[in-house]
Amino acid sequence: MTAVTITPNEGPSSTSMERDARAVTAREKRIAPGEIAIGVIIGRTSEFFDFFVYAIASVIVFPAHVFPTLTPLAGTLWSFAIFALAFVARPIGSVIFMAVDRQFGRGVKLTIALFLLGGSTAAIAFLPGYDTIGHWSAALLVLFRCGQGVALGGTWDGLSSLLSLNAPRRRRGWYAMMPQLGAPIALLVASGLFAYFLSILSRADFLDWGWRYPFFVAFAINVVALFARLRIVVTHEFERLFESRELQPSPVLPTIRSEGRNIVIGAFAPLASFALFHMVTVFPLSWIALYTNQPLERFLGIEMVGACVGILAIIVSGFVADQVGRRALLGYSAAGIALFSLAAPLLLNGGDLSEVAFMVLGFILLGMSFGQSSGVVASNFSTATRYTGSALTSDLAWLVGAGFAPLVALALSATFGVMASGVYLLSGAVVTGLALFINKELAGRDR
Repeated sequence: MTAVTITPNEGPSSTSMERDARAVTAREKRIAPGEIAIGVIIGRTSEFFDFFVYAIASVIVFPAHVFPTLTPLAGTLWSFAIFALAFVARPIGSVIFMAVDRQFGRGVKLTIALFLLGGSTAAIAFLPGYDTIGHWSAALLVLFRCGQGVALGGTWDGLSSLLSLNAPRRRRGWYAMMPQLGAPIALLVASGLFAYFLSILSRADFLDWGWRYPFFVAFAINVVALFARLRIVVTHEFERLFESRELQPSPVLPTIRSEGRNIVIGAFAPLASFALFHMVTVFPLSWIALYTNQPLERFLGIEMVGACVGILAIIVSGFVADQVGRRALLGYSAAGIALFSLAAPLLLNGGDLSEVAFMVLGFILLGMSFGQSSGVVASNFSTATRYTGSALTSDLAWLVGAGFAPLVALALSATFGVMASGVYLLSGAVVTGLALFINKELAGRDR
């Protein structure tokens, strides 16, 4: 692939925001490593915020707003089914936006993807209910949710891989955990917004207009995230780094043919972490809403505490991974998740203190495992396919590990009891252990 030099003020891949980002960078001459990390964290926070806002609304809003003719359980299951569609659409988005990246550049791709992500999320804020347009309400929700998924496939910018690959060998765990901080930060903000409106509004006012405000906030966060990320990826310094590390988009089908085994193994290696991700964020909220009389804002407050614990655990994972290796940490975490899966249903169904224990223990394990779940991806691929291979691996991991987790866990629990959710989580831990055992290249390269 022939490199194209783009001047700071013009070029085939320039957008107005991209040119502004270049101008800021030109004035300040260089970007400090701390700014790089902040840009990556802001970017990941914006992505996760859009998804957490929908996830929370799928429990406390959509069953009543979109599916009022169904039972609360059936309405929640349908909401979770639509929730999963974004993870199905995400690989499609990756294919589309990889082509945009090759044709027009990374800046154009990010601009389109983040505006589509923010626009799809903001559009949900205007969603009419079933009482207004009938089943078209669900159809529009499906459309907007698929828009989120396609957009998320285009937000892959390679910065996480670049940080990890350029990190000192003994600091790769530390750099790998930085992008993952976006998830608990996003959960903290999303839960706080919904808890606030639930606490100050009547149930009728909340379902009428209060729930819409967090979706508006998402668009504003995406604009900030777009500029923060463009300011990094459009600099000439990073263009050279992407080229020297060969972090360039490769055609999808040839990448799958040459790296199919690594993509599959890389997707299943963090399965326990990704399954736990929604088992401690989305599923418990649905269980509390359906099977207890507890105020939802109270449990959202507990989730906020859990998110704070998760932030600390992710940071700790960076130190631990640099001591024992990322693969070893994922293995130990999978074992811990397997043990947690046996106790989790009892804790979730055991009263106030047990719920707090469920969230704290769950987020400790989530932080330790999720903090390194993306750090083992890039080193598996050849340099020519690393950029596209890492994106496809991430898409598959989220689809298999997280996309259907709330739906499956709630369906199993409603049918066989809450202990069934523990069995589901245990299966994820077992698959992670098998993937780590099979993947000899991962064992050899990532210490």
